[in-house]
Amino acid sequence: MTNIVSTPTDIQILNSLKSVIDPELMVNIVDLGMIYNIKVNNSTHLIEVEMTLTSKGCPLGDVIMQHATEVLKAQYPAFSSSINIVWEPSWNPSFITEEGKQQLE
Repeated sequence: MTNIVSTPTDIQILNSLKSVIDPELMVNIVDLGMIYNIKVNNSTHLIEVEMTLTSKGCPLGDVIMQHATEVLKAQYPAFSSSINIVWEPSWNPSFITEEGKQQLE
């Protein structure tokens, strides 16, 4: 009998990553606009996430990346994940979603 692994969609992954909170701003990384790209490779069972941080000197960047990795591992145990930090385009407050702006108020 073959085990069939369901491939997560980008929306499912984004919904999972909404549980990762930036500890300084207390808003999730999705609504802060920090997630730039998601790639799911079903043949290698790899979820690749390109994200940024609010600043290059973010002291909690490692904590955020670790939490994102843990969330993906818990939600999609058949997949490994790779969180890659990118700096282009540079993050700015215009990336924050309306929901994120409401959380900041």
